[in-house]
Amino acid sequence: MPEIDTQKDQTVAIDLAIRISLLTLLAYLSFAIVAPVLTILVWSAILTVALYPIYRWLAYRLNSPKFAAAFVTLLCMFVVLAPVTWLGFGLLNGVEVIVQKLDSGLSIPAPPESIKDWPIAGDQIYRLWTRAITDISSQLAELAPALKPVAGWLLQVASNVLIGLLKFLLSIIVAGFLFCPGPKLVKVLARIMERVLNPRGTEMVELAGATIRNISRGVLGVALLQSFLGGIGFLVAGVPGAGIFAFASLVLGILQIGPGVLFLPILVWSWMTQEALHALLFTAYMVPIGLLDNVLRPILMTRGLTTPMLVIVIGVIGGTIAYGIIGLFVGPIILSVAWELGQAWMNGNKSGTA
Repeated sequence: MPEIDTQKDQTVAIDLAIRISLLTLLAYLSFAIVAPVLTILVWSAILTVALYPIYRWLAYRLNSPKFAAAFVTLLCMFVVLAPVTWLGFGLLNGVEVIVQKLDSGLSIPAPPESIKDWPIAGDQIYRLWTRAITDISSQLAELAPALKPVAGWLLQVASNVLIGLLKFLLSIIVAGFLFCPGPKLVKVLARIMERVLNPRGTEMVELAGATIRNISRGVLGVALLQSFLGGIGFLVAGVPGAGIFAFASLVLGILQIGPGVLFLPILVWSWMTQEALHALLFTAYMVPIGLLDNVLRPILMTRGLTTPMLVIVIGVIGGTIAYGIIGLFVGPIILSVAWELGQAWMNGNKSGTA
């Protein structure tokens, strides 16, 4: 009998090992298949969650979920992708201008004659500028060949940006197919989370969805708005390389640095190169845009959430540094869930959550 039991135990162990091996192989092959499009799928899920309130409202008004999904998809492509594409192509054009400048040799432009008419120090500034051209131009001419590899790297970065825009376009299209089955997918995810975080799994899924919507509005929405309005101002004011500056303001906004650090030297440039009236109008237009994130972002990022603003901001910054643009959403979600679970544990959850 002991020998029979031993044989049974060995058979069970071998059977379990085979099953685990097959499941591991299946999981590996599944991940290998999904990995090339994982970024697109994650962005699709984020877009679906962020835009679902608009879809639900349209589906109720139009009484046609499929038509509402198609309309939201097209609206997203027009409202979101159009300005981002413009910024991307503007970035590429700006880099090409830099490459051309490096090929032809760097030089400092001559000061405009209008500077002489500036009160108090206009004449002195004009003479210092003229002297700087003589002293620095020769050094820039020697520096230009060394900077050509950097220009090639910038061109590759711009090309990667365009590839990213194409992936974003595919993500919008995939998100259009997720609107209708969205509630069923959320229920499946909630059931999985209930097994892990019982009995707060559904609450954590709802918290993750609310965090995604708030971050998309408070960070990406505000950054896109600032960069788009700023790009229009750059174009109207005749700022060289307006597209690359607009894209830089978008990146600064997403990284929580803010485009103000970029707007300030451009405003100084406008006062040095343009007529006083034009520079004044440009400044009056750009200053409110630079301060827009300070007003809108705190309101949009914390609306409807009990998680403190500091936790969300740390999640945004840390997630972006650790995981790139996807971390912009993953970071706040992880910290928000951790914060809520920590609060439940500290306060003693009556439902018995561990």
